[in-house]
Amino acid sequence: MKDVWKGLSGAAGMALTWALSLLGGWDAALGMMLLLMGLDLFTGVVASLRGKSTATPGGGFLSRVLFDGISRKLMMMALVMLAAGVDRMMNTSGICRMAAVGFYAANEGMSVVENAALLGVPFPQKVLQALEKLKTEDSQPPDQAP
Repeated sequence: MKDVWKGLSGAAGMALTWALSLLGGWDAALGMMLLLMGLDLFTGVVASLRGKSTATPGGGFLSRVLFDGISRKLMMMALVMLAAGVDRMMNTSGICRMAAVGFYAANEGMSVVENAALLGVPFPQKVLQALEKLKTEDSQPPDQAP
């Protein structure tokens, strides 16, 4: 049984290493994006358990909505993998990847702040303004950026 666990942990380690390679490697930006994804899921579940979710008709918990949220986060990670692949192909030193990671991190940060507001937690307006600015700048094409 011990050998089975060793084999499984080795396979899991290899799979995680491969996934990190596809994501363009580990750095602070990717760590922040993943942290914000986890915080968004957590705060969304807490808001729904308190009956204050805006994603469900009655404000309560629905596993379908949680599944949709997890699916969206997996798609975000797939798009970061795509951006990292484009960077490798075009030899652009991580520009596409950082744009994708920055956009999704700002998006997730906004969602965490929105969930906090639903739960009645006060938050600094400057943080909200910075996240809104980052989200707006990242979502516009380069020729339309302010």
